[in-house]
This record gives sequence, structure tokens and C-alpha cells, in this order.
Amino acid sequence: MGKEREEDIVLEDEEKGMYLTFELAHEYYGLWIGYVTEIIGILPFTEVPELPDYVRGIFNLRGRIIPLMDMRLRFKKEFVDYDERTCVIVIDVLDNTVGLIVDSVSEVVSFDEDDIIDQPMLSSEYSNQFIKSIGKVGDEVKLLLDCDRLLASQTIGILNTEKE
Repeated sequence: MGKEREEDIVLEDEEKGMYLTFELAHEYYGLWIGYVTEIIGILPFTEVPELPDYVRGIFNLRGRIIPLMDMRLRFKKEFVDYDERTCVIVIDVLDNTVGLIVDSVSEVVSFDEDDIIDQPMLSSEYSNQFIKSIGKVGDEVKLLLDCDRLLASQTIGILNTEKE
């Protein structure tokens, strides 16, 4: 095993329980910090016809063309106009780079293993395919997302043809 790979494994172990949390319609979600490449404000974007409403379009991030997904619309919540608190979380998952529009970014939270419930106790009547687990922080809960499923959509794969 090469030294770089060993360093990557050590880094992944250190990041294992760390999640970037963000707000969406007064609910709190978390993304594993290893997926996050950067957080930026909302940038001008170009709409692409005939895509699902939650894919707002594409934007140019320092020469890279990146699809932009509105998480409110993805989770079937009411659309709100973007403001100064609106953020784009750029993530890399399954060789795809995507910008996620969220209401605001909160903080990085480190969860102990005992504070993460792997099987959400949610009703089976509603789809919770994007929720991987639930993290407890004091009296609050954070819905921890399954980014592999979130970006498994063919729509994102088609748009994200530019590779580094």
C-alpha cells in the first residue's frame, strides 16, 4: 500500500463521523464531510430544458460545468427565492460533481457512533430513500443523507459529463 493511500485511509477515518449540516425548510440535514469539496454562494446559472424541476441548470465553477440541484425541490418542499443566506454545497460522489442549493449551511458536527441511528424509524408510506441515518445532537436530530442514492439519478449523470 502506497503512502498516499495510507494517508487517505487515515484521513477518511478521522472524517468518519463528521457531517456538514445545513438547513432546509426549518429541518436540519447532514452530508458526510468527505463528499464536500466547497461551499459557495448562489451563482448565476443556465437553465437546461426538459429536466426535472429540481435540477435548476448548470453553472460554471472556475471552468468546470456543474449541475445544480435545488434540495428543497428534490425533497418536494415549497420553492423559495434565493437570498444572501442561500448556499451551494459542491459535492463529489460516484465520479459526479454536483452543486446542492440549500437554505443555509449550519456547522460541521462530529457524531459518536452511539449518536447515529442507521435505520430511520420513519413511516413506510413516504419515500425516505435519501435518508441514510439520523444523527442525535443533544435534543436535536439531523437527517443524514445517502449521497450515493441522491446522485444515482441518470439526470445528474447525463449533465455531469465533464471530468477532471
